[in-house]
Amino acid sequence: MSDAQIAQHALRCLDLTDLSDNCTDQAIDVLCRKALDPRGPVAAVCVWPQFVKQAQEALRGSPVRIATVVNFPAGGEDVERVTDDVQEALSDGANEIDLVLPYDAVRRGDLTVATDMVEAVRDLVDQGRLLKVILETGELRDAQLIATASRLSIAAGADFIKTSTGKTPVSATPEAAEIMLDAIKASGRDVGLKPSGGIRTVADARIYLDLAERIMGPGWATPQRFRIGASSVYDTLIAAIEGRDDPAATGAY
Repeated sequence: MSDAQIAQHALRCLDLTDLSDNCTDQAIDVLCRKALDPRGPVAAVCVWPQFVKQAQEALRGSPVRIATVVNFPAGGEDVERVTDDVQEALSDGANEIDLVLPYDAVRRGDLTVATDMVEAVRDLVDQGRLLKVILETGELRDAQLIATASRLSIAAGADFIKTSTGKTPVSATPEAAEIMLDAIKASGRDVGLKPSGGIRTVADARIYLDLAERIMGPGWATPQRFRIGASSVYDTLIAAIEGRDDPAATGAY
């Protein structure tokens, strides 16, 4: 596919994200306007829990879903606290929960803690809402640990497995994504992949789309099964769709 076609595909699979530490109401308004661009719309916006209600109002009547994060970014092990946060986010209008797996527990071999966390959140995320489990692959590092975290999350009920929070030195990598896709394929379950963090160019998006198509088959990478989590790639995708090279030239946004 051409760069413009890849950009169009990636835009519709985008979880347009603002999880910056200094995020404001105004920034969420801008994010939601971008999400509704007629060349998309994007699949979802991903925002801090305190902005879920605002995003819901801004996106009311649109197909754009509202994702938020819990247990983020540290991946703690307090299941009760996390489930309280999930209940609040769902009541505020979140359609999708991006849960950070207790990855330190996985690293030390305590898989029960991680499984209990995912299962407890899975019990709350129902009625067409999605659970995405963030493995934090850049911290797990080891291929076997990434594979273990992938299989554990899938078995415990994840709808998607996601590479990263974007808050660590190493975010999404093709190597980690390949391990995760292999685990999805081996499971036989209808589970999606979300590479997240560090995806800034059309070439980056192409790598992950090509990887998904190679392992899972042509046509697999739709917004129902494939997302790209990014905050900075939007303008680049729009520029490519329009045949421009300079993302800084993008409109009023």
